[in-house]
Amino acid sequence: MAFDFKKEYKEYYLPKNKPEIVTVSPMKYIAVRGEGDPNAEGGAYQQAISVLYAVAYTLKMSHKTDHKIEGFFEYVVPPLEGFWQQEAPGAIDYSRKEAFRWVSVIRVPDFVTQADFDWAVEAASRKKKLDCSSAEFLTIDEGLCVQMMHLGPFDTEPESVALMDAYLKEKGYANDFSGERMHHEIYLSDARKVPPEKWKTVLRHPIRRME
Repeated sequence: MAFDFKKEYKEYYLPKNKPEIVTVSPMKYIAVRGEGDPNAEGGAYQQAISVLYAVAYTLKMSHKTDHKIEGFFEYVVPPLEGFWQQEAPGAIDYSRKEAFRWVSVIRVPDFVTQADFDWAVEAASRKKKLDCSSAEFLTIDEGLCVQMMHLGPFDTEPESVALMDAYLKEKGYANDFSGERMHHEIYLSDARKVPPEKWKTVLRHPIRRME
């Protein structure tokens, strides 16, 4: 059976729908950076998603090609994720989607190296006839965070964020946003098949202990 990150790391992908504190281990990602409204038809965000999946599935299927990855095991491609920011770190106005700066990512197994990633970008570009040169190979170490499962459309996320903020205050922590530590979302629902009121999104914020 293929390795499934969501099942093996439930503490990261399947939190409860109430706030909790977690220390997130470093993870490897395919990443594409951009800015603007993610809902714009044919916009930068949608193009980035195409690139991410093209490279992700090229890596997943590499064992059927001449490119053999040391330590490879079959796995399920992890869910799409996104790191989001506007002008001021941590201050997100959902009515101003055009002001978003984002880093869209898909996790890859630890056995993937820079050389494997470079091969996948070139192979995906050639096979899919899609320019995948915008993709980056990143290791992200989130460290100490607060997270919870948000149920419902993205525009109602402030309700869950308010619960997270109140929980932090009660426990003696504070948000710790910066240019590198951002609002993080993990998308567990297929928006094409699931109605917005049933969407499941992991919300995660970087935190620090209050002095």
